[in-house]
Parts: sequence; structure tokens; C-alpha cells
Amino acid sequence: MNPLVLLSILAALISGMCVALQAPTNATLARAAGSPINAALISFAVGTLALLAAALVLGVRPNGAGLRGLPFYAWTGGLYGAFFVAAAVFAAPRIGLAFYIALLIGGQLATALLLDHFGALGLERQPVSLTRVLGVFVILGGVLLIRR
Repeated sequence: MNPLVLLSILAALISGMCVALQAPTNATLARAAGSPINAALISFAVGTLALLAAALVLGVRPNGAGLRGLPFYAWTGGLYGAFFVAAAVFAAPRIGLAFYIALLIGGQLATALLLDHFGALGLERQPVSLTRVLGVFVILGGVLLIRR
């Protein structure tokens, strides 16, 4: 197997583990900090410091000219992340971590199908197929089973 593909699979698996850890960790932070918004703010501050340290160690710097030419949507990723962290802190303790993550994955896959189909946000176009839609419905069925 191509080493970059293997590294990508490992990174995806570990990032999934991080998603599962993030909600309960930040819920603990929210209880101490007084709100999901405070927890998200602290979480992003810690993440920003970690990324700054990584950038310094790796010697990477933003390309100012490249940043100026970006479409507006390229600047919205932080907003999605902020909503994700605050929503996870709020929802996971109330509906359970497994159900929250099942809903999260269902939402991710449904949105991914649409983005792929239209080639939106710079993605290569991958038309929706019956098998892909059925796969999402199987996962959404799993969401219902987890909830029961």
C-alpha cells in the first residue's frame, strides 16, 4: 500500500478518536468555565497555541499573496469548528456520546454526498450513486439503533 495512503488512513482513524475524546473533554471544561462558549473559546486558544508551536517548529509560514486570492468560504472553517465544539459540549452530555457521534457522522456523510455530487468548495465532482445513498441510509439506520 502507498505509504501516503496508509498515513492518511491512520490520520483519519486517529482524528475520529479525537472527535470522540473532544466532546467529553470539553464538557468537563465547560462545567468549570461556566458555559459551552467559554469551553470552546479556551479549547480554540489551546489549539491555536499548539498550531503556532507546530508552525514554528516546522518553519512554515502563511503565503500572504495566496491568502488574498481566496474565495470567501475559505475563511469560514473556523466558524464551523467553533460551532462544532460548542454544539458537542452542549449536546453530548445531554443525549449521550454515542448518539451524538452517530448523528455527527450522519450529518457529515449527507453533507459530503452533496458536496461531492456538485464538486462544491473546490472538491472534485463525484456524482451521487444509489450505493452511496444506500450506504448513508444504512448508517442513519444505525443512528436509530444506537438511540434505542
